[in-house]
Amino acid sequence: MKTRFLNMTLAVAGSVLASIPSFAASNQSTAPETPAQLEQKVRHELVMLPYYNIYDDLSFRVENGKVSLYGAVTRPTLKSDAEGVVKRIAGVTAVENNIEVLPLSGFDNGIRLRVARAIYGQPSLNRYAMGANPPIHIIVKNGNVTLEGVVANQGDKNIANIKANGVSGVFSVTNNLRVEKKNS
Repeated sequence: MKTRFLNMTLAVAGSVLASIPSFAASNQSTAPETPAQLEQKVRHELVMLPYYNIYDDLSFRVENGKVSLYGAVTRPTLKSDAEGVVKRIAGVTAVENNIEVLPLSGFDNGIRLRVARAIYGQPSLNRYAMGANPPIHIIVKNGNVTLEGVVANQGDKNIANIKANGVSGVFSVTNNLRVEKKNS
């Protein structure tokens, strides 16, 4: 009786194990059908990185399955994490990692915080602070500030620039904020 039960248990376990590879193969994601879908997947994976925040900037270019990563980050692990998640995307054939790791600096960290408070504390800009990943990114390198991201209008872009320039300790501000295109 025990032998029969053991044989039946082994047979069921064997059939379950035999079906796992076919189940896994049927559930694997296929390569994105278009370059736009591949770009969407890369963008999603980068934005979902756990330590990606308003003090980092990540951008990319996709050409024939090759992804080139650009930007600047405050943590070296974020650079390697970005490359790692992009490499695992179906349809990506190669990854070129050109992300700059910003130098450690208490001076720059203070500027980052003060610029964020100045921009996101401005009543006309505080709506941009909502959400998990606000659209205005503040990159600080050796006291020089670069604003990256997207805002709704030219007035918001100008206000962000003025607020960043008004922070003590800032040597220069490069305003690379893009104005959102309106569908007319």
